[in-house]
Amino acid sequence: MKRKKRRFSNPLALAVLALLYERPMHPYEMAATMKERGKHESIKLNYGSLYSVVEALVREGLISPKETVRQGRRPERTVYKLTEAGKVEFLGWLRELLREPVKEYTRFAAGLSFLAALPPEEAAALLEERARRLEGDVENMRATLGGLMERGLPRLFLIESEHELVLKEAELRWVRDISREIRGGALEGMQQWRAFHSGTGGGRRGAGP
Repeated sequence: MKRKKRRFSNPLALAVLALLYERPMHPYEMAATMKERGKHESIKLNYGSLYSVVEALVREGLISPKETVRQGRRPERTVYKLTEAGKVEFLGWLRELLREPVKEYTRFAAGLSFLAALPPEEAAALLEERARRLEGDVENMRATLGGLMERGLPRLFLIESEHELVLKEAELRWVRDISREIRGGALEGMQQWRAFHSGTGGGRRGAGP
């Protein structure tokens, strides 16, 4: 089945539609709700981008102003609601994201594809440094996730953070294993790799052996 071309691909737009699917909100409340639920850990959030996304969604007819409210001496705030078109767009987009695996072009994968351009010892050292940083990331994520659950936030609303943690833990295990194999000379292809950097493996073909 051919994937439908979406009008938006920004995850922050998805978050706005999702929040307004629950109830009408003004942008400040949207940001506060995302932070309260830890959504800013998986979706990049800043107020400038949030207001730009809200304006774009209004132009596309996916959300619309509902009312303007004022609390005390605070400035007036516009409350937005989801339109019927916005509801259709949100649910269709969400189903697509959950159903269809998409190739992700990560910076790490790009670096790994040219790993052999570096001497084995340097490559192992860099991977070991990455592992140390991943250890810190995993520790912080576990603490954040645990804190949110202790505050009573149901696991359902933390599922994307749990997914990210599992991926980080898997990457950490893999990076440790590969760096150990490089250090121990057990990684298949090590002989060609060392020959390449010792000058006995012939001319350079691209960026590696």
